[in-house]
Amino acid sequence: MTEPAAYLTATAEAYDAVADLYADLFRDSLGRLPLDRAMFAAFAESVQAAGAGRVAELGCGPGYVTAHLRDLGLDVFGVDLSPRMIELARAAYPDLRFEVGSMDALDLADGELGGILSWYSVIHTPPRELPPYFAEFRRVLAPGGILLLGFYEAEDGPVSEFDHKAAPAYRWPIDDLAELAREAGFTEIARMLREPLEGGRFRQGRLLLRRK
Repeated sequence: MTEPAAYLTATAEAYDAVADLYADLFRDSLGRLPLDRAMFAAFAESVQAAGAGRVAELGCGPGYVTAHLRDLGLDVFGVDLSPRMIELARAAYPDLRFEVGSMDALDLADGELGGILSWYSVIHTPPRELPPYFAEFRRVLAPGGILLLGFYEAEDGPVSEFDHKAAPAYRWPIDDLAELAREAGFTEIARMLREPLEGGRFRQGRLLLRRK
């Protein structure tokens, strides 16, 4: 069995350490984020229109977004690197499936999914390591499947590392991330840029994509 990359181990350990605090802080956060809810609704409707199957939230944390997608009518499950995050998600939402795993090596068949949500989970991947993640997303998505990415945007470019509170993370110019997805076999459907909330530091990006 191949040993996980050092940054994956470090990220999992970092989120294990803050998992309980993270769950408490963000459990009810969607009520304050109408634009995010709008993107989730667009994602859900796009998956349902494609009729391509179940959905995975990759980097699901304590599971509150996974549960929101369930409430939008999706057949959804969650995957996260952090065992403690998965424990919290299972306890909070016992009716949903949650698994420990890595986005770059999913225990899924080719074309098994109709949709993937990666919400601020690719941000911890070093830029040179990100293309294989997009290749894995494409592998497990059925043709026409939908991918929604949430990330921090680098307004002035290029890709830049910043001091995320949990683990090292990266901001991406939205055009650069869209191009990386295009090279991996995705077509852009829509994009959004949201200014930081009060107390936030960075503009935030969303890309809604379709697997060719």
